[in-house]
Amino acid sequence: MKVTDQRQLAAAAAQRRDFLKFASMTGGMVAAAGVSRVAMSALPEPVIQTSTDTMPPLVPETGRPYNPVVTLNSWTLPWRMKNGVKEFHLVAEPVVREMTPGFKAHLWGYNGQSPGPTIEVVEGDRVRIFVTNRLPEHTSVHWHGQRLPNGMDGVTGLTQPAIPAGKTFVYEFMARRPGTFMYHPHADEMTQMAMGMMGFWVTHPKGNHPLIDPVDRDFCIMLNAYDIDPGSYTPKIMTMLDFNLWSWNSRIFPGIDSLNVRHNDRVRIRVGNLTMTNHPMHLHGHEFEVTGTDGGPTPKGSRWPEVTADVAVGQMRQIEFLADEEGDWAFHCHKSHHTMNAMGHDVPTLIGVDHTGLTKKITQLIPDYMVMGERGMADMAEMDMPIPENTARMMTGEGQFGSVEMGGMFSMVKVRKNQARGDYSDPGFYDHPKGTVAYEFEGEVPVASRSNDAGASAMSPVHKPSKDIEVKARKPGAASSSHEH
Repeated sequence: MKVTDQRQLAAAAAQRRDFLKFASMTGGMVAAAGVSRVAMSALPEPVIQTSTDTMPPLVPETGRPYNPVVTLNSWTLPWRMKNGVKEFHLVAEPVVREMTPGFKAHLWGYNGQSPGPTIEVVEGDRVRIFVTNRLPEHTSVHWHGQRLPNGMDGVTGLTQPAIPAGKTFVYEFMARRPGTFMYHPHADEMTQMAMGMMGFWVTHPKGNHPLIDPVDRDFCIMLNAYDIDPGSYTPKIMTMLDFNLWSWNSRIFPGIDSLNVRHNDRVRIRVGNLTMTNHPMHLHGHEFEVTGTDGGPTPKGSRWPEVTADVAVGQMRQIEFLADEEGDWAFHCHKSHHTMNAMGHDVPTLIGVDHTGLTKKITQLIPDYMVMGERGMADMAEMDMPIPENTARMMTGEGQFGSVEMGGMFSMVKVRKNQARGDYSDPGFYDHPKGTVAYEFEGEVPVASRSNDAGASAMSPVHKPSKDIEVKARKPGAASSSHEH
């Protein structure tokens, strides 16, 4: 179902009526420099979407054709064509985002969601974006990576006045080059981005492009992070590094949908990073190439096969691969603590410590007390421990063989031979062919052979260095042309 379906538009009708009433009460529009007021005489109706479902691609019915993207647990913003200009309407506003079933966050975003809806255009399109501010403070929008007039760049105070609360500004420019981009505020940036204000922008090539190959599936993932205390709803905005919720499109596993593809599909995944640290994105079972950045498509001679690509702060990375191996393949950030939820950073390591007596004494005073980390952290994924209301569990998610013990930045690429072209529905768990699943060995396991020398257990005697080896060294700066060292 498209976001433009009447059922979805009807579900959002009340919100839109409230918005139109709000707009009329707050005095209408204020234009950004260089935009005619005639062009603003009638705004396109804002579309609001609050569902966390992954919406099917929005196939263009007006303007130039292109192969649309799919944004995980999000959607693409509809537009209208007016005198050859593609017009969009963004509404900056407080939103409630369900980050995973049972856990909601009070964020700021656009058009009912954080991140905001993806904007898709075609190289050469003339684009006009109306931005209405329903936040309690001023804002702006920076079009990250775009080539455009300086006055449309969206930096408050430098290139434009701030958009006051209750006002609407207009941005207008040409989408000059194809690629993967972002949009986010450049006003009170620390607060507004920490609260979730960001979104994807995709400019498709017009016709054939020498560096951009056609693909069968095209996914968008925005990396963002939050620091929300257990039992709370609102992020801490002063956090610099110690985030406890690492998310894709403001969703955490198991709330992140899988990437469902057909066997032998050519797949593109666009990843943007607006967190405070880098993320090594790792795909199981396949090799990929980095085919683009926010600077544009990469030259084909510069590409090589990879299974992990690091995405630094403020960067976009576009990876592509042939989905030629069936299965449920993990796709995740390879920083292990980024695949956990609501974790504490000051928990001591107690692996191997027997706290039996201590636990009995403490539970007499605190009945709900529970020891963490005696055998590792995996037990936390399965035990039914009491946690505050509206708290995401640290590790969760069920696979067909039990707990996945993951959270945060984790999902799966599900490759199936019987997945129809254009079908993005979840095919369920993979039906492994007989004999292709790791299994328990039931024979006798031989005892490991170890060295008797406890102090040298890491190196067998045959590999120990000789005591008679002579080492020649040359002091730095010595007046010798010898290269011995």
